[in-house]
Amino acid sequence: MSEKIAKSDAEWRSELTPEQYRVMRQKGTERAFTGAYWNTKEPGTYLCAGCGTALFSSEAKYDSGTGWPSFWAPINPATVGTEIDRSLFAVRTEVHCSRCGAHLGHVFPDGPAPTGQRYCINSVSLKLAGSADGDTSGGG
Repeated sequence: MSEKIAKSDAEWRSELTPEQYRVMRQKGTERAFTGAYWNTKEPGTYLCAGCGTALFSSEAKYDSGTGWPSFWAPINPATVGTEIDRSLFAVRTEVHCSRCGAHLGHVFPDGPAPTGQRYCINSVSLKLAGSADGDTSGGG
């Protein structure tokens, strides 16, 4: 994995859209069925919108019916970190980018085989590379 990225709050604010900043740096959540990737079927690799790290493959994406992009596994488990989230009066497992610390979403134990996991990820935390537009830059 690449070297960890550390930026100031001001740097993140200048590089991300207001919605990306709210979700990725303040651990927010986009509304269900509103994100760019919740229903996309395009092949490619989903990168962290903050640092360009490859996180998920379209081959592991499935329709969970939740309104957020859902994956049964990351490309490499080392690129995705987890921690306990006790907000919203529940205990959940938060998922973040291991390289830049961006909040991605949550993982739940109700996904399909082969892992039984559902990585429920905010679209604004992702950038699809290798899609029909030909973008494989991985920038973010």
